[in-house]
Amino acid sequence: MPELPEVETVKRGLAPTMEGALLLRAELRRPDLRFPFPENFAATVSGRRIFSLSRRAKYLTIDLEGGDVIIAHLGMSGSFRIETGASPAIPGAFRHPHGKDEKHDHVIFHLETGSGPARVIYNDPRRFGFMDLARRDTLADHAFFRDLGEEPTGNALDAAYLATRFEDRAQPLKAALLDQRTVAGLGNIYVCEALWRAGLSPTRPAGTLVDSCGRAKAALSGLVEAIRAVIADAIAAGGSSLKDHIQADGSLGYFQHAFSVYDREGEACRTPGCGGTVARITQAGRSTFHCPRCQK
Repeated sequence: MPELPEVETVKRGLAPTMEGALLLRAELRRPDLRFPFPENFAATVSGRRIFSLSRRAKYLTIDLEGGDVIIAHLGMSGSFRIETGASPAIPGAFRHPHGKDEKHDHVIFHLETGSGPARVIYNDPRRFGFMDLARRDTLADHAFFRDLGEEPTGNALDAAYLATRFEDRAQPLKAALLDQRTVAGLGNIYVCEALWRAGLSPTRPAGTLVDSCGRAKAALSGLVEAIRAVIADAIAAGGSSLKDHIQADGSLGYFQHAFSVYDREGEACRTPGCGGTVARITQAGRSTFHCPRCQK
């Protein structure tokens, strides 16, 4: 499943084409994806100007004039591509190369941009993605968002905040970080990478990073810095492109080449002077990669 950096990469790739464009028509080629489309979805969004694109956790949000917001989730294999040209039969020059088989094109947003006609196409072979509609003034209370914690890219995520969430918790540190009610959008890959950078074991009880007075220990401050750094590096590199993910411009992300522990079982730990070997364990049905020697 695409993680936060991949969704942020998609948002940044789509924004130059979509922001400010008129959404002439939404074409739905099937009645559902993972869930049925909202009633009158195509009619509601068609004819509206797109004000802005945003991201909350792993959700892409598209703000329309009139206060409606399209909520999109990529699921396991969802991706967008952008085509330019006036005619669907003769699409003209492809601004971006095809990323997928066209038989899996399920949603097409027909746009009028400042540079002419364009189509933003949502493709999803497995159909685990979905789209929904909400009102901007009640978006924070939507079922997808109301219980989400702080963003790993925002200033609100700091050691003091995590101390309030981790205090007295015996839950393993990795599980605590994957709890979307604590940190929104932080997924398996980047939790493994952040814990390695911070030198913390994924099995360590989360409460051990908080002192008896409820204050964050130095290790928790280091963890926050590691989370910020690994997410920033991944976004800068364009996302992981693991399995089905591609960027909106059709190119692949390359952050997987910089993974230090994820999917590197049996390889040497990259911590200078460590000499350990990356191991894989299973936590709550997910693979966790870590170095038993330097992560404590």
